[in-house]
Amino acid sequence: MLLDKHGVLGPDTWRHLGDDEPAADGEAVTISFKRWQAEGERWREHSGPLGLRLPNDIAPAAIAAALDRVALVVLNFPRFVDGRAYSQARLLRDRFGFRGELRAAGNVLRDQLLFMARCGFDSFEVDTERARAENWSTAFREFDLFYQPANDRAEPILWRRLRNWQTAAE
Repeated sequence: MLLDKHGVLGPDTWRHLGDDEPAADGEAVTISFKRWQAEGERWREHSGPLGLRLPNDIAPAAIAAALDRVALVVLNFPRFVDGRAYSQARLLRDRFGFRGELRAAGNVLRDQLLFMARCGFDSFEVDTERARAENWSTAFREFDLFYQPANDRAEPILWRRLRNWQTAAE
């Protein structure tokens, strides 16, 4: 099941293909980075939406040329202590200008959802029962002030304090 960055649970409309599975015409599919490397030209002709599953040990620059054809990039969190997908997300959004859907998959935890969304993730593969039981939909609204700038362009507290200090000094 998918959770979007607004806390709404919904079905996954994408089919995640194995490296030897065919896709039907017009079908929304994701393929592995390995398959993209081997069959990239073939997939440029796919008539439906195309997504790539990028392992967290591959730099986003490796798929930069394909981003104009890709509607979804799935980034993997193999363990909760492995944060490389955060960096991949920021690079895809800020350096490479990717505006399609970014999805977090793997070991996605409730207390990391807001940080993932701030890095540019749009959706999260989650266990539906666990997400409902732990009320994951509220995770995006628990904090509204931040110390660091991020992809969501929320104003950091320091900038707000500086502006208030300058206004008071005038």
